[in-house]
Order: sequence, then C-alpha cells, then structure tokens
Amino acid sequence: MDRRTFLAGTGTVLLGAPFAAEAQQVGKVWRIGLLDYGSSDPARLAWWRAFQDRLRELGYADGQNVVFQPRWGNGQVSRLQGLVTELVAARVDILVTAGNPATLAAKQVTSSIPIVTATGPDPVELGLVASLARPGGNVTGVTSISSELSAKRLGLLKELIPQVSRMAALWDRAARGSALNVRDTEVAARSLGIALQSVAVRPDPRDYDAAFVAMKRAGAGAVIVVQSSAFFASRQRIADLALTHRLPSVVGSKEWAEAGGLISYGADFPDLFRRAAVFVDKILKGAKPADLPMEQPSKFELVINLKTAKALGLTIPPSLLGRADEIIQ
Repeated sequence: MDRRTFLAGTGTVLLGAPFAAEAQQVGKVWRIGLLDYGSSDPARLAWWRAFQDRLRELGYADGQNVVFQPRWGNGQVSRLQGLVTELVAARVDILVTAGNPATLAAKQVTSSIPIVTATGPDPVELGLVASLARPGGNVTGVTSISSELSAKRLGLLKELIPQVSRMAALWDRAARGSALNVRDTEVAARSLGIALQSVAVRPDPRDYDAAFVAMKRAGAGAVIVVQSSAFFASRQRIADLALTHRLPSVVGSKEWAEAGGLISYGADFPDLFRRAAVFVDKILKGAKPADLPMEQPSKFELVINLKTAKALGLTIPPSLLGRADEIIQ
C-alpha cells in the first residue's frame, strides 16, 4: 500500500487542468511526498483526497506535472524516519505531513526539503518552528491547535453531565503532541473542578480494553479521547468500549462521533488539508517555508450522536443541540 496508488479502494483522483507556464519549467514534474502517522483508513483518505482536489483546482495534474509518493506510519513512530529517508531518496520536492510524529520525523531527517503540515498541535512547543508568524526553517503549514480546544471539549461534557467530577483522558504515549494536549487538558479540568485521570496507551488495540477497565476502576464518569492520528483507525473500537463501560466521550473530529462517540468538537479536517495544498502551491512557485506564516483552523464542527446519548440514558439539553453543526440520529 505504501508504494502503490494512494487512493486505492476509494477511487483515484484525476487531476486535470494544466499548470501555468510561469510557475514551472516546461516539462517539470513535481514530486510530492505524503507522510501520514496514521493508516489508510477510508475517512482519512478522504482528507488526502480534499488535498489533491485543491491541488487540481490550482492547476496540478496528477501524472502530468505532479506525482504523489505516499507513505503510511500505521501508528508506529519507529517506522517514520525510515519512510522519510525513502522519500528523500526518491528526490521529492516537498513533504506534506499529517500527525506531529510524522512532522517531527521529517524535520529530523531533512532541513532542506520544504515540509508542509496538514494537521498537528502547537508547532512552536514541539520545536518545529520559531513562531507561527515567522516559522524560520523548512516547516510551515496548518495546525489543528487541538491543545487549545481542550477546555471547550471538557466544557461540553460538563454542560451535558453537570454532576461529573472525575474524567479520564486517553492519550497516545508515543506522540509528543498528545502529551502537550494532556497537559492543557489537565489545566482545563482544574478550572472546571474536575479530577482528571491520565491514561496513556500505545496506539495498539490490545491496550484499549485494559485502559477502559482502569478508567472505570478509578471512578471516571466520562472520557476525553486526545486527538491522535494513530488512534483514528481504531475509533470504532474505542467508541464501542466507551459505550460498553458507559462512559460518555468527547473527541476531536466528526469521524469519531460518526463511529459512535457521544460528542466531537474540533477543526474541519478536510478544510485543513485543502489549505495545506495552498501552501504547497506557494512553495512550488518559489515561496520559502521560513517566510510563510502558519495558519490555524477557521472552521470548527460540533457533532452530537443522539443514538449514543440514548444508549447511555442521557438527554441532550436543547441549548447544546441548538449549537450542533450536525446531529447523528
């Protein structure tokens, strides 16, 4: 899968319009490396398809003036540096990353090839850029600022279950960005008078069962699933475990609520990937990553799964339903 068609099983995007002559040498074919910490889940492929769609609108024709070199980390940090090395050896002109471990690995391997992030937490705290306004190196792109949304997500659960006094935070121990998110979640929990149990797991389905048993044993009344590319492919399993253990859950993207999570609140991820394509376009036309300010999300989505709420015996307040962008029946 790593070396074959990027959108296998979902329909390859046909990129059509010719690239403007002034933007490239005649006959130039740009090589774009795509590195994802997660796996080739159909919903995740849809995010990358949004990226390719936007590139097509900007004049990049797949197989004509651009080719894609995809690699998947499958939630294994240990794979990433080797995958970046492969892409560098393939002489890619630019790297596009999803998930902070992928970006960190790319940055460690190359300081010369431009790197555009499509998702990820605070890149300044991760040491990827000097500042959002002036990145200063070879990394730029879009951040999903999931850390800054922690208070909002906890607040939604508190609004739904006012009596809850203890929650658990499930996070990916292999991802540095997840640790930052947990820290910010702990701060938000204290401000709401909530005791937060930190539950770190490997991105391995075998660890999830034990994690939920530990949450219930410690008296958690709800769970926040900290955003992680590695968790994404297991979102159905995690949502099922939360329901089995009768733990209302809040997560970071609507795909989780569609899989059975109670509430999701976070950035519109297809929009982030489309915006990452604009960065790629600017860099291929001569802009330097160091000079391109990083962008934060402008579109957020609140999704509520009423079927899950009913299974948990919860009634969603009308005030919360009225703010939802989507309600799953």
